Amino acid sequence: MALFDGKTALVTGGGAGIGRAAALAFAREGARVVLGNRNADRGRETVELIRRSGGAAAFRRTDVTVATDVEALVGFAVSEFGALDLAFNNAGVFAGLSPITEQSEDDYDRVMDTNVKGIWLSMKYELRQMLKQGRGVIVNNASIGGLVGSGAGLAVYSASKHAVVGLTKCAALENAKKGIRINVVCPAVIDTDMAATFAHDLGITTREFGEVHPVGRTGRPEEVASAVMYLCSDGASFMTGSSVVIDGGLTAQ
Repeated sequence: MALFDGKTALVTGGGAGIGRAAALAFAREGARVVLGNRNADRGRETVELIRRSGGAAAFRRTDVTVATDVEALVGFAVSEFGALDLAFNNAGVFAGLSPITEQSEDDYDRVMDTNVKGIWLSMKYELRQMLKQGRGVIVNNASIGGLVGSGAGLAVYSASKHAVVGLTKCAALENAKKGIRINVVCPAVIDTDMAATFAHDLGITTREFGEVHPVGRTGRPEEVASAVMYLCSDGASFMTGSSVVIDGGLTAQ
């Protein structure tokens, strides 16, 4: 039997990268997958990939910074598949590298709205449904930037990811005795479009970027997805409020 037979999983930012890898992994493990993504074409592509492989999936265009969008996405999941058992809040943005003195308010607002408000709104509406059911698992996507500082012009991005870790801990404690577990994954550099943009801003290749990790390479989206699957499974039933680091040894130095 697959890990998530009969369960419904919601993924935000599921149109590419880690979000797409997680959506495909949920489907392989038997879950019915609901995708929320701002780019509708990419979101529908992920749903089509799942359906081609024999899985069940549905898509609703969603901007996680808009409360009515997020509320509607959760309602859509329940109307399509009857419940909301699992959620991976993955949607996030990166606004480039610059020192604090040169960062714009627009960049600050965009990063904080998506990376922090988006997670907060997602959990708010997911938890309302899960509390009705008396069960559920949520995994948020942060970054090692949510655990350590950086002198590379990442102050706002890092602050947003520290906030995601804090939100996760508080939400986990609020709901620890209510049948709901909430954890957070903290990846280092993963081979995604965002990492390619980051590398470009540093003036290096993605391959060179990978060499900052002790293992000598970037991570793969599927490696983060595997951690998400574990955290959502019964095998992680004693884990809540945890930050799971997926970083090729980077923070061990």
